[in-house]
Amino acid sequence: MALKYLDLVFTDSVSRAQAHYHGVAQRRPEAAGLDALTEEEIQFIEARDSFYLATVSETGWPYVQHRGGKAGFLKVINPTSLAFADYRGNRQLISTGNLAVENRVSLFLMDYPQRTRLKILGHARTVDAREDPELAAKIAGDEVRSVVERLFLINVVSFDWNCPKYITPRYTADEVEAAVTPLRQRIAELEAEVKTLRR
Repeated sequence: MALKYLDLVFTDSVSRAQAHYHGVAQRRPEAAGLDALTEEEIQFIEARDSFYLATVSETGWPYVQHRGGKAGFLKVINPTSLAFADYRGNRQLISTGNLAVENRVSLFLMDYPQRTRLKILGHARTVDAREDPELAAKIAGDEVRSVVERLFLINVVSFDWNCPKYITPRYTADEVEAAVTPLRQRIAELEAEVKTLRR
């Protein structure tokens, strides 16, 4: 667990809630600097095909948006920087608008089959893809660059891994297909054997 994360989220009101329900508040660590991602976090991020992004509006309301793409679409630029391409969509631009007034974000990354989750706190900004086509090509790749409208650049402040308790395993269509393909093959082999034996 990265100390800066706890330093930021263990506020006085959180400590009071902990004391109320558990009789004691967890120690709030002192953490001066930012927490850089380690190889473990980097590999986890690069394997994800989706995540949730939370921003805060100028009226103070949180807003959570799902982001998805091919595994690795959330790029690790370096241990304290992430980026992803934002595509043409429903034209609401709520996350983009929120970042114009408040740059704090929270990312929530899930691996449902392994029952693992990673939370990341950071500061984000958007860049119009038309203003930096070179960066857009680097982040989005040639195959989707034409539908990229903006880029999200995130400076990582800290991160935290959650426990697996209560995460229901879920599988993508590709994961299910990979699991059942050997079974289908074995069934086909057995059916062929049965046909041969019946002759």
